[in-house]
Amino acid sequence: MPRLIRLYVTQVLVGFAISAVFIAGLLWLDIAGLRGLIARSDSALLAVFMLWFMNGIVFAGVQFAWKIMSLAEDDTPPRGGSKVSDLRPVPVRQEAPAQRG
Repeated sequence: MPRLIRLYVTQVLVGFAISAVFIAGLLWLDIAGLRGLIARSDSALLAVFMLWFMNGIVFAGVQFAWKIMSLAEDDTPPRGGSKVSDLRPVPVRQEAPAQRG
């Protein structure tokens, strides 16, 4: 399996695991009465599955994006460019606008 595909699959699995922890926390803390609402529902398992799956998509995408962006980090200082050695203020003359009479 190519490295990028393996990286994607592992980050998606991590994202869905984070989603499971997030949904467990939502239900355990009963945020906005969500636990009671799901408990009284006829399709409680479907509701929990949809919460987990939809949040899993979001968390997986964020997890993969974060991992890809963190691969580019490099501690070497930037190279090239021109160095500015003489930074002094330059006086500029400005005349007042003519007064209309």
